[in-house]
Amino acid sequence: MPRFAANLSMLFTEVPLLDRFERAARAGFSNVELQSPYEVPAELLRDRLQANRLQMVLHNLPAGSDEAGKRGMACHPDRVQEFRAGVATALRYASVLGVPQLNCLAGKAPAGVSPSLLHSTFVDNLRYAAEALAQAGLKLLIEPINNHDVPGFWLCRTDQAVAILDEIGAANAFVQFDVYHAQRSHGELAQTLQRYLPRIGHIQVADNPGRHEPGSGEINYDFIFAHLDRIGYRGYIGCEYTPAGTTEAGLGWLEQARRSLRATA
Repeated sequence: MPRFAANLSMLFTEVPLLDRFERAARAGFSNVELQSPYEVPAELLRDRLQANRLQMVLHNLPAGSDEAGKRGMACHPDRVQEFRAGVATALRYASVLGVPQLNCLAGKAPAGVSPSLLHSTFVDNLRYAAEALAQAGLKLLIEPINNHDVPGFWLCRTDQAVAILDEIGAANAFVQFDVYHAQRSHGELAQTLQRYLPRIGHIQVADNPGRHEPGSGEINYDFIFAHLDRIGYRGYIGCEYTPAGTTEAGLGWLEQARRSLRATA
């Protein structure tokens, strides 16, 4: 049965980051994920995880803090050294936090760079990261992000991501499948999940429109969760959405999903 993880970059944001761990535990989560942990010493994050009996299951590689890089930089040919230094930083955090997988954001395509150079830069960087993570026993994830919300984001489709994984040929590299981004990019959610299930290492959820909690929009999440269970997905489902109100007020969908999954177990 899939397990849910609270994304602490988007949930419980009415309190400071270090206080979100307790809020997540009180809301019934055993697992959390975080987009970028790097503004807080890893040891402080580890202490909050341990105090609240939480497991962190995912964080991103450093994505860059400036306008050019905050969406990621793995496809940027002028930032290769920065990207590779970020891999080392991410591995240090993952070691302290006990995180089993790291997500790599491709970034927005820089103006004036040829498509072939963007592609080769991304592939070379992923090969470097996959090898470094494999030595630490970790999985590498790559995440397609839709071009409606983030115009120019270089990696935007599931089939594109799988083709790149085929080119890399790393046994520890997988797709991070964000249901919201996939719906906006290409739809066909159930078929895409089933077709590429062996290549998917992590799933995230939000509804459309608005990127709010499941059940607030057009995506039939009752079907999606049951479908994931039927096809044998046993990984984590990250709750990466913007609550329409307070996080706790919008968590009714989660208990319903858990009841449905228990009923089909």
